[in-house]
Amino acid sequence: MNNSLNRRKFLSIAGTSAAALSVSSRFAFAGPLSADRKVRIGIIGGRFGLGFYFHEHPNCTVEAVSDLRSDRRDALMKTYKCTKSYESLDKLLQDPKVEAVFLATPAPDHASHVLASLKAGKHVLCAVPAALNLEDCAKLRDAVKKSGLTYMMAETSAFMQSTISVRKMYKAGEFGALFSAAAEYNHPGLEVLYFENGKPTWRHGLPPMLYPTHCTSFLISVTGERLTHVSGMGWGDNSPVLKGNPYKNPFWNETAFFKTNKDTPFRVEVNWRGALRNVERGEWRGEKMSFFMPQAEPGESIIVRSDAKEGLDHGGFQVAKNTTETFKQPKWWETDMLPAPMRHDSGHGGSHTFITHEFIDAIVNNRSPLVNIHEALAYTAPGIVAHQSALKDGEYLKIPSFD
Repeated sequence: MNNSLNRRKFLSIAGTSAAALSVSSRFAFAGPLSADRKVRIGIIGGRFGLGFYFHEHPNCTVEAVSDLRSDRRDALMKTYKCTKSYESLDKLLQDPKVEAVFLATPAPDHASHVLASLKAGKHVLCAVPAALNLEDCAKLRDAVKKSGLTYMMAETSAFMQSTISVRKMYKAGEFGALFSAAAEYNHPGLEVLYFENGKPTWRHGLPPMLYPTHCTSFLISVTGERLTHVSGMGWGDNSPVLKGNPYKNPFWNETAFFKTNKDTPFRVEVNWRGALRNVERGEWRGEKMSFFMPQAEPGESIIVRSDAKEGLDHGGFQVAKNTTETFKQPKWWETDMLPAPMRHDSGHGGSHTFITHEFIDAIVNNRSPLVNIHEALAYTAPGIVAHQSALKDGEYLKIPSFD
């Protein structure tokens, strides 16, 4: 595969319904640079917010930063070469020079922070997930539509190098018809983040399926289909660590079995505890080709192609002899998909530079970003309903659409 990719040919694609296309930006990924435009952004959150590259983007200036802690404000100013900081999001939103914000804040605050930022007239890039309940999902959709401003969710899996490759393959028809898909996000040992200085953090007891987007995006960002129904199951061990958590969540791990509007079966696992390898991975299984991301990071992806040859299995029965190959992953971050100063590897599978560029480019070119509000809610809401199902012993539930 040629690493030199023409941006206009490498569209972020999907075979999807006309209804999905009407709300998706899948065909408008990373437009040409406009050198005379500078987006003035404010960055809120001195942990996750440190890992992005707004200071490297030719069309961006970091105008201000904010965190409740002074040491984190100092770290943000140093990273982004910014001299202005605020003690709170509320104060930063009053700055008329700030026209966009990156909300790298705790998950329970995402909905309220986005709503406040939109009300203040700011474009918004927000960490995942979009919201923790369906009511806030509806509020976000309505507020973004009313504001006319750019909203994007910073979902890393949609911009991983492997996912970019799979989108290209899907558009080219290499899979044939997809007959199933799977994804998993394993983060064993997450409970070390449950408490800080003896006090519980927002992560204490967070239901795994309320953090589903690292998995759901693997399918939705490629094909554009929507998750319509789910049966969820959870596993817990009555650990005292989970006692008294604000979510009343009894589960360490959750598995969801989704059905899509294309009748595609899609299994998703989000696991916080157990004998697991830390990984974010997807599988796409098709009639002509299947793609399997590595079981652990780092690792190599595998492609299986259907073959007309026939042979015998270990039991002596006749089977089709499919071919297996190791996929050589192109480094898309080396191509003109990114501005020259940003052509380097970055966090979460090379995704952070792409997220940075996609948000700024969407504002500059007045277009909808890849993970717009409809896509963000399509990634987020299914996990909320999956957790509801798990609390009801796997009851089969319908997932509302926010398109």
